[in-house]
Amino acid sequence: MKIRHLFSPVHAIRDFVNFARAREKHEWWFLLASICVVLVIGWAFVHDSHFEREYKPNIIYVESWPANRTDEEIIAQQQIDLAKERAEAAEFERERAARQAEWKKIDDKLKSWGI
Repeated sequence: MKIRHLFSPVHAIRDFVNFARAREKHEWWFLLASICVVLVIGWAFVHDSHFEREYKPNIIYVESWPANRTDEEIIAQQQIDLAKERAEAAEFERERAARQAEWKKIDDKLKSWGI
């Protein structure tokens, strides 16, 4: 029964009131300021963590080919498709190299600062 007496909400409130009465006015202002600083930092993290994702649908179109195509037509179409794939791969590599150069520039700047 003694343990329940120690955890009484009435005693907790009474203890807090006694603690609050012993505080000076400037301590309450510092408490309010510290709470505001923590809330602003927390709000900044939550606000900064939200971003819109770019939506790019990955649609694959299926082409219908006649069943009586010759091997030469198939090879010609494959050559056209291969050229498209190589162009897309080259564009991807150019974009990747540009991104890599941007990050290298940032990394070099940080290294010059000693970070």
